[in-house]
Amino acid sequence: MTDRLMLLDSASLYFRAFYGVPDTVRAPDGTPVNAVRGFLDIITRLVTTYHPTHLVACWDDDWRPQWRVDLIPTYKTHRVAEVVAGGPDVEVVPDPLEIQVPVIRTVLDTLGIPIVGAAEHEADDVIGTLATQATIPTDIITGDRDLFQLVDDARDIRVVYTARGMSNLEIVTESVVVSKYGVLPSQYADFATLRGDASDGLPGVAGIGEKTAAGLLAAHGDLAGILAAAEIGEGMSAGIRAKLLAGLPYLAVAPEVVAVVRDLDLPQTDTVLRPLDESAKQDAAALAERWALGTAMTRIIDALDAV
Repeated sequence: MTDRLMLLDSASLYFRAFYGVPDTVRAPDGTPVNAVRGFLDIITRLVTTYHPTHLVACWDDDWRPQWRVDLIPTYKTHRVAEVVAGGPDVEVVPDPLEIQVPVIRTVLDTLGIPIVGAAEHEADDVIGTLATQATIPTDIITGDRDLFQLVDDARDIRVVYTARGMSNLEIVTESVVVSKYGVLPSQYADFATLRGDASDGLPGVAGIGEKTAAGLLAAHGDLAGILAAAEIGEGMSAGIRAKLLAGLPYLAVAPEVVAVVRDLDLPQTDTVLRPLDESAKQDAAALAERWALGTAMTRIIDALDAV
């Protein structure tokens, strides 16, 4: 079997699991475990479908890093439940999901699936770093379009896009990005910067939509080329030029916010997927009983046995 690394955008997946499995699924003590069971089933499906030999659960140690907020104060503002001085702000997370996150971490640890996060950085940045460092083909599992900037056919880095559901996964390669947006993956961060993204609180350049952004990148290559052309007033209409010049304060800071970090100093981690030994299986069985994980745990153990 060819080695293949799988990088999970963990929060993206456990939110999907939470909303995809009824919250009537509960442990004997009444604690909801729908996200735990759904997350396990997602991993089982991914492992059995794409056959990774290495797997990492990438984590948001800081879902809204202050350095990104300092650059664009509106960054993810609508998802803040509580501002915390000197630490990560509290994200709006449904209480029944929040109490399941520690259980998810415990289950992953028992299964031998490493969790990797980085202080003051999001899971996207961990994924960006691990994908950049990877020496084997890599699948990035996410519902976040921002990670399309990492797609690289030459290095066999692709995104398995979950936005349309786990029964309708989409493999995103360079040709898919080009057909959907009219830009190369290497241009996607600049494209997203120009277009903006309301779900992340990124305003974009007023009056510049996807079609215009793609056309500008096709003509000028990258954001630097676009701004150089706007400065001298060539290669675009006067109206587009005026919009870009009006957006210069935003464009001076937004690229750093949108671009995933690719050079974090991450700890060396054993990412190899392995069948569980008997001791780990006993621990997994105890967890399954404690949290009523049932066949979800059985299925993932069977999937690991087949690795």
